[in-house]
Amino acid sequence: MGKLKYDNLSEVTFDDRALAHLQVVIAAKLRRNESFNFSWQKPVEQGSGRTTIWVHPAIPLVYEFDGSRTPALNRMWVDALMITANSAMGLHLIPEPTAPAISET
Repeated sequence: MGKLKYDNLSEVTFDDRALAHLQVVIAAKLRRNESFNFSWQKPVEQGSGRTTIWVHPAIPLVYEFDGSRTPALNRMWVDALMITANSAMGLHLIPEPTAPAISET
Protein backbone atom coordinates (compact mmCIF):
# COMPACT_ATOMS: atom_id res chain seq x y z
CA MET A 1 0.00 0.00 0.00
CA GLY A 2 1.39 3.35 -1.07
CA LYS A 3 0.70 6.68 0.59
CA LEU A 4 -0.40 10.05 -0.72
CA LYS A 5 0.61 13.02 1.43
CA TYR A 6 -0.98 16.36 0.63
CA ASP A 7 0.00 19.55 2.46
CA ASN A 8 -0.77 18.99 6.16
CA LEU A 9 -3.31 16.25 5.45
CA SER A 10 -2.68 12.97 7.19
CA GLU A 11 -1.47 10.17 4.96
CA VAL A 12 -3.97 8.42 2.72
CA THR A 13 -3.20 4.86 1.62
CA PHE A 14 -3.87 3.44 -1.82
CA ASP A 15 -2.77 0.26 -3.49
CA ASP A 16 0.58 0.93 -5.27
CA ARG A 17 -1.00 0.15 -8.64
CA ALA A 18 -3.88 2.58 -8.10
CA LEU A 19 -1.49 5.22 -6.73
CA ALA A 20 0.71 4.97 -9.85
CA HIS A 21 -2.32 5.63 -12.06
CA LEU A 22 -3.49 8.51 -9.87
CA GLN A 23 0.01 9.98 -10.04
CA VAL A 24 -0.07 10.06 -13.85
CA VAL A 25 -3.47 11.77 -13.93
CA ILE A 26 -2.66 14.28 -11.18
CA ALA A 27 0.69 15.14 -12.79
CA ALA A 28 -0.99 15.72 -16.17
CA LYS A 29 -3.52 18.10 -14.62
CA LEU A 30 -0.91 20.00 -12.62
CA ARG A 31 1.44 20.27 -15.63
CA ARG A 32 -1.36 22.20 -17.32
CA ASN A 33 -1.71 24.31 -14.17
CA GLU A 34 -5.24 22.95 -13.61
CA SER A 35 -6.61 22.72 -10.09
CA PHE A 36 -9.32 20.17 -9.28
CA ASN A 37 -11.12 18.20 -6.57
CA PHE A 38 -9.89 14.73 -5.67
CA SER A 39 -12.23 12.52 -3.64
CA TRP A 40 -11.96 9.02 -2.18
CA GLN A 41 -14.04 6.72 -0.01
CA LYS A 42 -12.90 6.06 3.54
CA PRO A 43 -12.82 2.40 4.55
CA VAL A 44 -15.41 1.11 7.02
CA GLU A 45 -12.74 0.74 9.70
CA GLN A 46 -12.20 4.52 9.47
CA GLY A 47 -15.90 5.27 9.79
CA SER A 48 -16.83 5.19 6.10
CA GLY A 49 -17.69 8.45 4.35
CA ARG A 50 -15.75 10.37 1.75
CA THR A 51 -12.87 12.84 1.77
CA THR A 52 -12.29 15.55 -0.85
CA ILE A 53 -9.22 17.74 -1.27
CA TRP A 54 -8.58 20.65 -3.61
CA VAL A 55 -5.46 19.82 -5.63
CA HIS A 56 -3.48 22.91 -6.62
CA PRO A 57 0.04 23.22 -8.08
CA ALA A 58 1.22 25.37 -5.13
CA ILE A 59 0.37 22.76 -2.47
CA PRO A 60 2.99 20.06 -1.73
CA LEU A 61 2.10 16.55 -2.85
CA VAL A 62 4.15 13.43 -2.09
CA TYR A 63 3.67 9.88 -3.41
CA GLU A 64 5.26 7.07 -1.39
CA PHE A 65 5.17 3.57 -2.85
CA ASP A 66 5.78 0.44 -0.79
CA GLY A 67 7.00 -1.60 -3.74
CA SER A 68 10.32 -1.00 -5.46
CA ARG A 69 8.98 -1.60 -8.98
CA THR A 70 6.83 0.82 -10.95
CA PRO A 71 3.57 -0.91 -11.86
CA ALA A 72 2.76 -1.26 -15.56
CA LEU A 73 0.13 1.29 -16.55
CA ASN A 74 -3.26 0.52 -18.03
CA ARG A 75 -3.99 3.23 -20.62
CA MET A 76 -7.74 2.60 -20.36
CA TRP A 77 -7.62 3.25 -16.61
CA VAL A 78 -5.55 6.42 -17.04
CA ASP A 79 -8.04 7.69 -19.63
CA ALA A 80 -11.04 6.81 -17.44
CA LEU A 81 -9.48 8.53 -14.42
CA MET A 82 -8.72 11.60 -16.54
CA ILE A 83 -12.38 11.77 -17.55
CA THR A 84 -13.37 11.88 -13.87
CA ALA A 85 -10.69 14.50 -13.17
CA ASN A 86 -12.13 16.71 -15.91
CA SER A 87 -15.71 16.34 -14.62
CA ALA A 88 -17.56 18.68 -12.27
CA MET A 89 -17.15 16.17 -9.41
CA GLY A 90 -13.40 15.92 -9.92
CA LEU A 91 -11.00 13.01 -9.77
CA HIS A 92 -12.14 9.90 -7.94
CA LEU A 93 -10.78 6.38 -7.97
CA ILE A 94 -12.79 4.03 -10.14
CA PRO A 95 -12.26 0.29 -10.69
CA GLU A 96 -9.59 -0.66 -13.21
CA PRO A 97 -10.98 -1.66 -16.61
CA THR A 98 -9.43 -4.75 -18.14
CA ALA A 99 -6.89 -4.02 -20.85
CA PRO A 100 -3.33 -4.97 -21.70
CA ALA A 101 -0.75 -3.15 -19.58
CA ILE A 102 1.75 -0.75 -21.14
CA SER A 103 5.19 -0.10 -19.75
CA GLU A 104 6.20 3.39 -18.70
CA THR A 105 9.22 4.50 -20.74
